[in-house]
Amino acid sequence: MSNSNDAQAALAAQFSDLQETGEAGGEAGRDVNLDVILDVPVTLSMEVGRTRIPIRNLLQLNQGSVVELDRAAGEPLDVFVNGTLIAHGEVVVVNEKFGIRLTDVISPAERIRKLK
Repeated sequence: MSNSNDAQAALAAQFSDLQETGEAGGEAGRDVNLDVILDVPVTLSMEVGRTRIPIRNLLQLNQGSVVELDRAAGEPLDVFVNGTLIAHGEVVVVNEKFGIRLTDVISPAERIRKLK
């Protein structure tokens, strides 16, 4: 019996919209303050391509070996932040260092859709 009462209580619970509970209330309550997260470090990585090979072939690799990837030359690289795909881009050279020019940034809605 207590399980059904708990279930009914859980169904009856209502939560207020988080955007309405700002310190100043009203319009000021809808402003998002990102200052608290702006200095949090994240890992940004680029992926040229992937491949799967048996351990036997992996152990035979040495200097000068060529590993074929699953991506054709000229295709955009994938850009990840903390393991989540956020954009595609192309390699550029800036002051004798490699960089990446973003050619397509994935929308937040699309990123969430890919998580499901």
